[in-house]
Amino acid sequence: MNIALWIVQILLAIVFLMAGFMKATQSKEAMIEKGLDWVEGLPLGAVRTIGIVEILGAIGLILPALTGILPWLTPLAAIGLALTMIGAIILHVSRKEYQGAIANLVLLLMALFVAYGRFVLVPVA
Repeated sequence: MNIALWIVQILLAIVFLMAGFMKATQSKEAMIEKGLDWVEGLPLGAVRTIGIVEILGAIGLILPALTGILPWLTPLAAIGLALTMIGAIILHVSRKEYQGAIANLVLLLMALFVAYGRFVLVPVA
């Protein structure tokens, strides 16, 4: 189970680092060209904040568990990313972007798996 959790943690970290970096650094126009049409409805500051939250969550999924420094932050990072995905699902459904909502649902379930796994099944010591 520990290996499965690490695989999911790493996959989530990669996805959220890439997505977060794009949201934190690129212009709205560049993001829209890449298919992130939802950014039109939000202020750029909000998009940047979402990107920074995703980057910090990705780091939190890996570094505390890897280093053993404050390892309880790993499941908390997973919960934070799960909450972010709930917000993303609400946004996509309100815009009738159901494929985006489905992708966010998959990420939500993966984050909840990590949170439950690291709190209950195989806590990081």
